[in-house]
Amino acid sequence: MKDTLEIKNLFAGTKEGKEILRGISLTLKKGEIHAVMGPNGGGKSTLAQVLMGHPDYVVTKGSIVLNGTDITAMTPDQRAKHGLFLGFQYPVEITGVNFGNFLRMAVNEQRDSGLKIKDLGIKKLSPIAFRNAVEPIAKNLGFSEDIVKRFLNQGFSGGEKKKAEILQLSMLKPEFAILDEPDSGLDVDALRYIGKAINTLDYPFGLLLITHYQRILHYIKPHFVHIVVNGKIVRSGDASLAKETEEGGYEQYLQ
Repeated sequence: MKDTLEIKNLFAGTKEGKEILRGISLTLKKGEIHAVMGPNGGGKSTLAQVLMGHPDYVVTKGSIVLNGTDITAMTPDQRAKHGLFLGFQYPVEITGVNFGNFLRMAVNEQRDSGLKIKDLGIKKLSPIAFRNAVEPIAKNLGFSEDIVKRFLNQGFSGGEKKKAEILQLSMLKPEFAILDEPDSGLDVDALRYIGKAINTLDYPFGLLLITHYQRILHYIKPHFVHIVVNGKIVRSGDASLAKETEEGGYEQYLQ
């Protein structure tokens, strides 16, 4: 189905045979925000990794379908070229890789992928065009102008690493984005910057937002909330479910 990310009865686990996801089904449409909440060890981050094709996990049943194309067997870079993006829970530092060069190459690789964007006649970004495009977004996130001169995540605070993920999201413009706990380790100001940046993105995309807490949902309002426990969605609802869950805790779903 066009303009949808469909997770169909997804079972997945480690290569050693440990089952973690036990029949996840969810349909995310463009323009929708789905929040996935749940206790530690429930399978939320595993879901994000499996959707992006992490090689440490094996899908044993079900499928992942993006805009009508089954991407279950695709590599992470192929999924990215089809319009899928993952914001990591723990972004890694990569010494010697210039953040600006890395991001410009990623954007241009998307534009040269031959998937939709090429048909729109959008040209690759020159260094000057890239800088002109990235600076206002970086400023909106509270970064200084020298962000593109630094090495990828090296010396970044926890908040800067998470904001750098959102900067990448803003530039790459994926059709569907998965953000794995973008609020972890953030202070109130960084959380507000991230919420503002996501809310001001000027193109339609689907967002799967994984979080423990409701606080980020004060800034990013979900259309749907799903509670994941022991690898299953045990309850779904509207935004009020997040508040109800925070007040009652996850124990009510563990029984």
